[in-house]
Amino acid sequence: MEIDFSKDNGLVPAIVQDATTMNVLMLGYMNQEAFDKTMETGKVTFFSRSKNRLWTKGEESGNFLELVSIKNDCDNDTLLVKVNPVGPTCHTGTDTCWKEENKQNYGFFSTLEDVITERVANKDTKKSYVASLFSKGINKVAQKVGEEAVETVIEAMDNNDELFLYESADLLFHYLMLLQAKGFTLKDIENELKGRHK
Repeated sequence: MEIDFSKDNGLVPAIVQDATTMNVLMLGYMNQEAFDKTMETGKVTFFSRSKNRLWTKGEESGNFLELVSIKNDCDNDTLLVKVNPVGPTCHTGTDTCWKEENKQNYGFFSTLEDVITERVANKDTKKSYVASLFSKGINKVAQKVGEEAVETVIEAMDNNDELFLYESADLLFHYLMLLQAKGFTLKDIENELKGRHK
């Protein structure tokens, strides 16, 4: 890997990203020596501009950043460092240096999970389909998933892609409701699938 350390007094920015959640955790700086030590030890090491020395993240707290991979950008002067964090990343005790929780995010599916949670908690059965279905109990939620699964299968055997996608969306939405009715989320499904992956 060619890294251009000739700019900024021999330092390059190192963007640190969780290898699993893909959340950005922090920004640090590396010189050649910090890069070499990171590669040698598997623990991310920076050059601390305030301490004016090499600094392995976690050397005092134990909250190390275990190296997964390092890539450089198109100009060879910025690094993307993917890690498995051991504990919080920020020195303030938060998961990230932006005071964000380092949790898995499934994009719009996570938004849907949050909407389902909110509507179930509000229990407004007159205004919310979700609250209304939940109020009928888990058997009704499970039954609805079954109905949507059958409709999805029927549409899969037809040639109307629009209807297939429509029914697939209904199935997935109701499945997210069923997961919550059972006390689970997509994260639990991810963990189950990871356990099966070989």
